[in-house]
Amino acid sequence: MYEELRMRGRRGLSQAIEDYLTEWSERTGITVEVWALPADRVTGPVADAVYAVVQEALTNVEQHSGAHTLSIALTTGRSGLKLTISDNGIGFSPGRTGRGIDTMKRRFSEVGGTLTVNSVVGEGTTVTGHI
Repeated sequence: MYEELRMRGRRGLSQAIEDYLTEWSERTGITVEVWALPADRVTGPVADAVYAVVQEALTNVEQHSGAHTLSIALTTGRSGLKLTISDNGIGFSPGRTGRGIDTMKRRFSEVGGTLTVNSVVGEGTTVTGHI
């Protein structure tokens, strides 16, 4: 997936995510607040996993949350990569899971990371991943 993005002339993961967020926001009408995207290049399987999780998380927000705003931060540093995606939607009951959440967790696990999903009914959901 990442190679496909690179081959289409994209400038890396940050630009690919930024482009995706713009298109998604225009299509869904949900406001996107970008708090941070890495200046460092993220490549290979890690980039693939991050991009896939962003897509799945946004699909979940669009289909299930009823959110008006989504916030995203993707940072890299000495402690690795951290991804946080939060929405102000309806949330869901603790312990509830589904194919999308399981897929996101698996994608991060495959590249040595962990991913958690925390949701509060009536307040929204936050996806946090570390690699």
